[in-house]
Amino acid sequence: MRKLVSLVCVAATLLLTGQSQAGNIIPTWESKSKTIGFYPISNEVSYYRSFDDSGVGRGRTLQIISINAFKLWTEFSFEFTGDFNFHLTPGLDRDHYVELSLVKPVTSFVSLNVQRVISTFEPESINQFGVRLVF
Repeated sequence: MRKLVSLVCVAATLLLTGQSQAGNIIPTWESKSKTIGFYPISNEVSYYRSFDDSGVGRGRTLQIISINAFKLWTEFSFEFTGDFNFHLTPGLDRDHYVELSLVKPVTSFVSLNVQRVISTFEPESINQFGVRLVF
């Protein structure tokens, strides 16, 4: 877990200090043959201070969302969503929820989705296979 958090911090630092190209920090790349490419869609890092409805502090959350398309003879997208919570309640210093997804568009509004969910909320990781509708 520490290695993942360290990797995310290094990546965020690189993103925040990188040069912007047409409003994007991570540039689009495509081979001359147009068979291989990388296309950033959304890469975000958020930091929250959490409170319940009565105003009691519930800790802090670091949220990372990274959605990038890539082409390897056909188009795919890779999605990473991570919520890392710190200093929640006595006895539970931190928890996390990570979702890794590989998405293959079939039509302009239907995609096939394979994802892996890793969290402290479940005793084992979960594999999910499904259909995604885009609207």
